[in-house]
Amino acid sequence: MSAQQHPDAARESRLGSRLLAVALPALPQVKPGDDLPGMAVDGWRALAAEDPALSPVEGDVLVVTQKVVSKAEGRIVDLRTITPRPEAAEFAARWDRDARQVEVVLREAAEILRMERGIVITRTRHGFVCANAGVDASNTGDTETLTLLPDDPDASARAIRDRLVEAFGVPLGVIVSDSFGRPWRWGIVDVALGVAGFRPLDDMRGRPDADGRLMHVTVVAVADQIASAAELASGKTSGRPLVLVRGATLPGGEGSVVADVVMDRSNDLFR
Repeated sequence: MSAQQHPDAARESRLGSRLLAVALPALPQVKPGDDLPGMAVDGWRALAAEDPALSPVEGDVLVVTQKVVSKAEGRIVDLRTITPRPEAAEFAARWDRDARQVEVVLREAAEILRMERGIVITRTRHGFVCANAGVDASNTGDTETLTLLPDDPDASARAIRDRLVEAFGVPLGVIVSDSFGRPWRWGIVDVALGVAGFRPLDDMRGRPDADGRLMHVTVVAVADQIASAAELASGKTSGRPLVLVRGATLPGGEGSVVADVVMDRSNDLFR
């Protein structure tokens, strides 16, 4: 290895760039109070029984969609219990929305950044900037039910990871993921809401690039990239919300999406 070559580059030159994403078997409809960490353990065991090569190994990451985490933790709302405020009713009528759903969004938002064209852009209390405060009506199992974001997605990831490590005895990572839009681009991608077992960012500042120049601004969102890769394996309607991702180089240590990834408002260049 040359004096300027980073260990990650040396590893890639030996092994090649290989990434595996495999959805675990489908889960039954998750309900409040269900033992999701136990379901994750059972699902991985079932996957390994079908293919022993997929038994957990150090460095594997299990990506778990926000929807099942929220359901298990009881972060759901029955729309039949919601009475919308006048502001929600007026906005819903103008844009052909469900006023009760708009009301839930307003309740969940820590800050409303914009309400326009039927979309409410919000900042959640976690610090996430997203549409509709993460409130979601899709794939809930009931047309009168919404899911809300987990109260503490990092803690949710840690709880799942603790059970996996206890069951399998190897260091693993866990990501709680959700679908977010991106400014100035159509389409959604999955990103990390919570993480456990590794740091979500790889800060490459101060390392040399392929030409030997030191990088000054490059910070790679590793957890977000893994979450997006996992979504390609699971899809939106397969009923398989748990995905094994193997082969990613994980930044060592422990981290937090809320503490490490969410940008401080002083760095906001859009407002």
